Amino acid sequence: MKIKYVRSAGAVVFLAGLWVALSQQPAELTVTKVADDLHVIVGSGGNVAVYTTEEGVILVDDKFEQNVPQILEKVSGLSSKPVKYVLNTHQHGDHTGGNAKLLGHGADVIAHENARANMDRGKMPGLPRVTFTESAGVHLGGKQVKAWHWGAGHTNGDAVIQFPALRTIHTGDLFVAGRPFIDYSSGGSGAAWVKTLDAVLKLDFDTVIPGHGPVMKKADLAEWRKSFATVQSRLLELKRQGKTEQEAGGLLRFDDLPRWESASRLWERSYAGLWRELER
Repeated sequence: MKIKYVRSAGAVVFLAGLWVALSQQPAELTVTKVADDLHVIVGSGGNVAVYTTEEGVILVDDKFEQNVPQILEKVSGLSSKPVKYVLNTHQHGDHTGGNAKLLGHGADVIAHENARANMDRGKMPGLPRVTFTESAGVHLGGKQVKAWHWGAGHTNGDAVIQFPALRTIHTGDLFVAGRPFIDYSSGGSGAAWVKTLDAVLKLDFDTVIPGHGPVMKKADLAEWRKSFATVQSRLLELKRQGKTEQEAGGLLRFDDLPRWESASRLWERSYAGLWRELER
């Protein structure tokens, strides 16, 4: 299989408009408990993990800028300590929009070097001050968080955040409750995505915080990865049958694939790029 990376200026404009539209939606944030010291703030953007320690709080992602006051309010209900670190799973504005404000509150922001480069290229605020290439670790209050990067998927700068003591990971948008969005304008790759998830699944964990959607289990991630591989196999078979891109899009089945059944605007934006990637 040959992999082509497709970048589109139109995709960048579309995404910019989408993040603006989403950021203007009313913020209704709720808190879900994963463990006594790990919670998830849900609503108005990507899922935010809140890991509390005796020396401070570690966040994974921070939604939009407008959400920061409510995020800090929710955090204050879980801990009297300040936010010390924010780990970004990738650069999209519904996961990094609060970076600038949290930097102003004294937090350090950490991300993969490609995520920072994507933010810099897009002139996004709140650039991370600390970056990594393959892995990184944060130690605070006797607790540890690990960040891992195994290649392209949703973007070229995806990080999976692991809470080893809790056997839990935060995948960012490498795993979501629905069909994926492959951001080709940010180096994403549908063809590489399954291999990236294979590496994620080798981690020792039971619980998964997806980029969007409810907290799930490792089996759910494995099932979603299997569905992604099935979609690719079906597209390759349609190519072998000589179908055109448009014909294949109409014939591609999702009804038997858990969590892939419902149509998605972002998946529709991803399809053409995946079709071009999957060349023999």
